[in-house]
Amino acid sequence: MSETPHLSGPFRVGDRVQLTGPKGRMHTITLREAGELHTHNGVLKHELLVGQPDGSVVTNSAGHDYLAVRPLLRDFVMSMPRGAAIVYPKDAAQILAQADIFPGATVVEAGVGSGALSLWLLRAIGPAGRLLSFERREEFAEVARANVETFHGEAPATWEVVVGDLVQSLPDAVEPASVDRVVLDMLAPWECIDAVADALTPGGVVLCYIATATQLSRVAEYIRATGLFTEPDASETMVRGWHVEGLAVRPDHRMVAHTGFLITARRLAPGAIPPEVKRRASKSSYGDDDVELWTPGAVGDREITDKNLRKRVREAQKSAEGVRQSVAGAASEDTGSTA
Repeated sequence: MSETPHLSGPFRVGDRVQLTGPKGRMHTITLREAGELHTHNGVLKHELLVGQPDGSVVTNSAGHDYLAVRPLLRDFVMSMPRGAAIVYPKDAAQILAQADIFPGATVVEAGVGSGALSLWLLRAIGPAGRLLSFERREEFAEVARANVETFHGEAPATWEVVVGDLVQSLPDAVEPASVDRVVLDMLAPWECIDAVADALTPGGVVLCYIATATQLSRVAEYIRATGLFTEPDASETMVRGWHVEGLAVRPDHRMVAHTGFLITARRLAPGAIPPEVKRRASKSSYGDDDVELWTPGAVGDREITDKNLRKRVREAQKSAEGVRQSVAGAASEDTGSTA
């Protein structure tokens, strides 16, 4: 029987291990039978790690020490192959909190990008939940599938990726009023709000992750105009690290500041009319010229070339294949030892 990588306990063949060596340089490996890590600082045999507890220190052939720990999900997400820009851990954490992703939930996600947010959502919904991810580009879907399989050691049974447009595909994929949460990470999420409203259960949450203030304004006005949701709530998250060494305590010179806005709203029950919210009049109409200003190039997003994207797909699939071989080898060894 195949085994997935373990998240705790002693290291076993098939587990991913993050090694921090001389000068703080990090390497992430998947433990294999007779595997070796070769660097200009010497050779480290994988067998030295098998059976050791998480957080151990091992020495390579040249006498250099390496700290060995299992990579956290945030570590994996930040280093995995990317087809599209990822959702940063700071935003993923807020998405899980603000959308209230819970164990057993039925969640719809669009688009899947490189699979970063999918990994966080899969962990939150647990084995009893269901994640349905929509992605328009097959190449991005392939990168996401490979990254998720690399982390889990297999394709999760709770996850399905649909290549296609959410507006067209969602009605056939789910029953009306059956989805608990919807997370939209796309250029124009307002185009999907009507389809999302039909799919969401009363009280369900829709969350949009968007890059610019103009996008934020338009999606908020569209949600209000439907009359099907509560008043939208918008925010952004900034994380600033601190240098702490003795009495030298100060903010880091660099920080992860604006990466995107989050806007959430909850589905009203059929026929429910929320109390009127009084607000000042504002410009709420948009034309095609306004939409043109929100294209990826106009907002500063770098579009990946087809050649580079094919390279990312190969990298992600190679990583997933390495995990499959390691897991198959571990299963074969276990079968032989019990024969």
